[in-house]
Amino acid sequence: MALKGKNAIVTGSTSGIGLAVAHVLAGQGCNIMLNGMGDKATIDAIVAELPKKYGVKTAYSAADMSKPADIRKMVSDTEAQLGSVDILVNNAGIQFTAPVEEFPDDKWDAIIAINLSASFHSIKAAVPGMRKRKFGRIINIASAHGLVASEHKAAYVSAKHGIVGLTKVVALETAEAGITCNAICPGWVNTPLVQKQIEAKAKEGNITVEQATANLLGEKQPNKKFVKPESIGNLIVFLCDEFGAEMTGEIISIDGGWTAQ
Repeated sequence: MALKGKNAIVTGSTSGIGLAVAHVLAGQGCNIMLNGMGDKATIDAIVAELPKKYGVKTAYSAADMSKPADIRKMVSDTEAQLGSVDILVNNAGIQFTAPVEEFPDDKWDAIIAINLSASFHSIKAAVPGMRKRKFGRIINIASAHGLVASEHKAAYVSAKHGIVGLTKVVALETAEAGITCNAICPGWVNTPLVQKQIEAKAKEGNITVEQATANLLGEKQPNKKFVKPESIGNLIVFLCDEFGAEMTGEIISIDGGWTAQ
């Protein structure tokens, strides 16, 4: 229970990586402010499950990550309901693929807003309280695409490269404040977001989903295995614990060898 009594916001935590991270943090005694979209009954079940399973407090914010005012309210609600924001995990993200000359303006704006600007707004809102308490852990979920590029992902790659830069700036600005800011760059994780890409590739190539999955992993990830969401969660625990206190401004890959090539 390394993080017992700490309070965390995990954005995009009603499914995928964020939900796994919420479970791992709760398992370490961390109270959780959940956030994300989805079916109300499903979200209500998640909010009820974490306290029952781990004995922690949970709350839920329906903040729209494309709206700065919503993000500021999410942070203030967490401080009011849980007492503080000790850990901020910026995970929410969306995806769209198209050649750059065909990329819709509205899709570009939405991806930059949710995948990059939302992290800026949440950090800006959370840092004053962290400075006051002389403790804070900020973890930005970037991507292998924060370090390298792929075709047809102009907005996503731009946003994730931006997250890497934002992480370094915040780390420098908070280096003497008891706050750390790091980014994690996962490779392919079998989330609903990735599954949609696999299904699209299967349809486009007239192949099975299984073959499309093998092609996806084979193209980028040398170990040909998906990154486990729980592995990301446990890396976050390390960064939040005392053993990670000297790590800040780090860009940490967990990608099966993708960016080693």
